[in-house]
Amino acid sequence: MNPTLVLITILLYFIVLFFISSIAGKRSDNQGFFIGNRKSAWYVVAFAMIGSSISGVTFVSVPGMVGASGFSYLQMVLGFVVGQFIIAFVLIPLFYRMNLISIYGYLESRYGMASHKTGAWFFFISKMLGASVRLFLVCLILQLLIFDPFHIPFSINVLFTVLLVWLYTFQSGVKSLIWTDSLKTICLLVSVGLCIYYIASDLQLNMKETWNVIFNSDLSHTFFFEDVNEKQFFFKQFLGGVFTVIAMTGLDQDMMQRNLSCKNFRDSQKNMLTSSILQFFVISLFLMLGVLLYTFTAKHGIENPMKSDELFPMIATGNYFPIIVGILFIIGLVSSAYATAGSALTALTTSFTVDILKVKNLVEKDLTKVRKWVHVGMALGMGTVIIVFNIFNNTSVIDAVYTLASYTYGPILGMFAFGIFTRRRVRDRYIPLIAILSPIFCFILQKYSVVWFNGYNFSYELLIFNAFFTFVGLGLASMGNGKIETLK
Repeated sequence: MNPTLVLITILLYFIVLFFISSIAGKRSDNQGFFIGNRKSAWYVVAFAMIGSSISGVTFVSVPGMVGASGFSYLQMVLGFVVGQFIIAFVLIPLFYRMNLISIYGYLESRYGMASHKTGAWFFFISKMLGASVRLFLVCLILQLLIFDPFHIPFSINVLFTVLLVWLYTFQSGVKSLIWTDSLKTICLLVSVGLCIYYIASDLQLNMKETWNVIFNSDLSHTFFFEDVNEKQFFFKQFLGGVFTVIAMTGLDQDMMQRNLSCKNFRDSQKNMLTSSILQFFVISLFLMLGVLLYTFTAKHGIENPMKSDELFPMIATGNYFPIIVGILFIIGLVSSAYATAGSALTALTTSFTVDILKVKNLVEKDLTKVRKWVHVGMALGMGTVIIVFNIFNNTSVIDAVYTLASYTYGPILGMFAFGIFTRRRVRDRYIPLIAILSPIFCFILQKYSVVWFNGYNFSYELLIFNAFFTFVGLGLASMGNGKIETLK
């Protein structure tokens, strides 16, 4: 695909994005940046949440992963749905009752200042790594399509990419993200739908025949109950999905910032339940696209790339179809990746400003100044992590995202679970140590699991063990310390 055309497509998309952001950001204050002034309509947030939950990683990696693991990812997505129901009826009422700007304020009220900062720092590390890994994939594709043809180094690519994300989020934060995510959702659905249409047309399949090809293919194998030692084993994937979405959505400032922008907790619950069902069907579309991509390469004798993440970009931009397919791919990729990075940058800025710097007593003018400098720092940090990840990456990006989440979100999940489901006082000063030791125990467990447990390989259910170790540690730190009067 012509690199100039790719660049023009990206620039046109950003003109639309900046236009929407400028309208949404008019008369925006710090409350608008952090929680959208709690004036967002639930159905708008629900539609936007479809796009915010589908990152550039999903857009590129999910179709490609079909070749190695079939539709096994749907097992995890079913867990996502269950997890989002738990978030809707357990966490959302709690956060609204406490009138939180940052959800990690709960940890301070339940345990103390040390746990508040521990939760905020673990979120900071989790989100910085996760968002950077997602944006890294986009940078790789842009390097291939635009920057390599012009002999521009990867570091300039990263600078350009992060700068664009910073520009459209620096003014209005969540207030504009709701609307830009809605644009992203539209672009994403149109892109994947039309890509499926064009590939099916090339294969000379009508709708019924397309359906039969997909579900008669070995690549559409969904449920894996045969071997408990395999990573695709159903209960590993399903339970991993339940707890991953609780940690990465319910206990993630980025995702919950949108939910907390709804007018009240009931509207937020409607948003969460609606978006969870829609997300299941959207991810199913990506998996079906994957089967069609592999069917297409087999029919035309095209060699599949070494990395599955490169399959969709290779076919969409390789002049196999009308130019509109490549343009749709670029729009879908850019809309998914940049919106995800923008929301992460906003959440990182919010959490670092509110939780770590503790600036709640500053006047509006001074708070705005601090928030803007933090926003610049978060953008620079994200760019640095992308460059470092480019040096060391040797795995599928979507696998890297969930592996990182298993280690970094586990302590947060354990802290919230202990606080909500027990009434024990915990010695606050021990909580940072417990949160650090739990991932270390998990690393040892994963490293030696094959030897210790008769060939058992841990998958994303490692997150559950991480949270369990934290829960047990908090229990030990609460021994002889009495019960709290009330749960806050």
